[in-house]
Amino acid sequence: MLNKILISFVILLLFFSANADEIKLNPEHPGEYTVVKGDTLWDISARFLKQPWRWQEIWGVNPQIKNPHLIYPGDVVSLSFKDGRPVLNLERAGQVTVGRNVKLSPTIRSSENIEAIPAIPIDAIQQFLMWPIILEEDETDNWPYVVSSYDGHLVAAVNNIIYIRGLPEDSDIKEYSIYRKGPAYKNVKKDKDEEDEVLGYEAIYIGQAVMQKKGDPASAVITSVDREVLVGDRLVPNSGEDVSTEFLPSSTKTKVEGSILSVLTGISQLGGVAQIGQYQVVVLNVGENNGIEPGNVFGIFQNNFKVKDSIGINRPEVLEKEDAKRIKFEREDTLFIDRELSKLVNAIKGAIKKFDKKFPTFANRKARSETITLPEEHVGVMMVFRTFKKISYALVMETDGPVHIFDTVRSL
Repeated sequence: MLNKILISFVILLLFFSANADEIKLNPEHPGEYTVVKGDTLWDISARFLKQPWRWQEIWGVNPQIKNPHLIYPGDVVSLSFKDGRPVLNLERAGQVTVGRNVKLSPTIRSSENIEAIPAIPIDAIQQFLMWPIILEEDETDNWPYVVSSYDGHLVAAVNNIIYIRGLPEDSDIKEYSIYRKGPAYKNVKKDKDEEDEVLGYEAIYIGQAVMQKKGDPASAVITSVDREVLVGDRLVPNSGEDVSTEFLPSSTKTKVEGSILSVLTGISQLGGVAQIGQYQVVVLNVGENNGIEPGNVFGIFQNNFKVKDSIGINRPEVLEKEDAKRIKFEREDTLFIDRELSKLVNAIKGAIKKFDKKFPTFANRKARSETITLPEEHVGVMMVFRTFKKISYALVMETDGPVHIFDTVRSL
């Protein structure tokens, strides 16, 4: 009998587990969809699924199609069912072999023959694929730095000559990016007695320079700028590496929870944006040390949202208790006031003010309210596209409500 009960319990667990992980279809999904220029994998998946980041789980791979995860305008995506489960199928419009890599040296240059649609809107993240970068506290100490400009000015612009110290004598690198150490990203501690944890420093992108002459100091010409070059700015060699833009949605290997630290605007990285919208890039307080990889998908949850409640605090039972306490303390405070009145008039006024705040009179009760915290609400989905040790950049893909800095993010 016990064995039958255990077996039934296991079957129930498997049933509820399977249903909890069930792929949910968009009620208005088409039978098939022909891909057009400007589509993204996320957009197409959203036509078929309520959770578009899970499209890979139902992707029916056709072995005759080369690179089935690359989808091109003209391809047809269709929905079918196998053993009761949905399957997305791909019918190739024509054989295409071009991938989706972009060259980042010193600016992002796309291949002329790129046709495959991206997983997410690349235009929204393109300027953040290479810069800014996140630094450790002392990471820039040994980087080459600007010591002066040609005419001795403190600031320099395009076509100005700058002088640099700290370059390796045997270096043949010609092209450099110019950075400036910016403000710190911090994990704010709830306990005010604890110091906030510094997760890294933003390296603000300044511009580009090309070396002219070696030496100490060496000389270089500024070829482009986002802002004026200052004495003390640091230089980093351009690596010329290829950076893939094939971001496929994925889950983290373990459950990860963090929060939104800031919004990347392209100008002021630690910006004070009141509300975050779709296709904005945000900074998260979790990174490679937490197992985060490009493509990881996170849900956004609005928490700690506080509102004023002027009704609950004025319930009859609350007022009765306050009145009883007030009578008791009023007597004690009256005796205290009588004893101290001749000595500390100003102190007594402060005591009365403090007392009235703690035990308000009927007149004061009308305008008072208490602050309460609303329950957590799911407000959106984001995908990580760039990671550092303790920080990640993510693109907000969907929003169901207002998203704010310090909202919680949780792996899906």
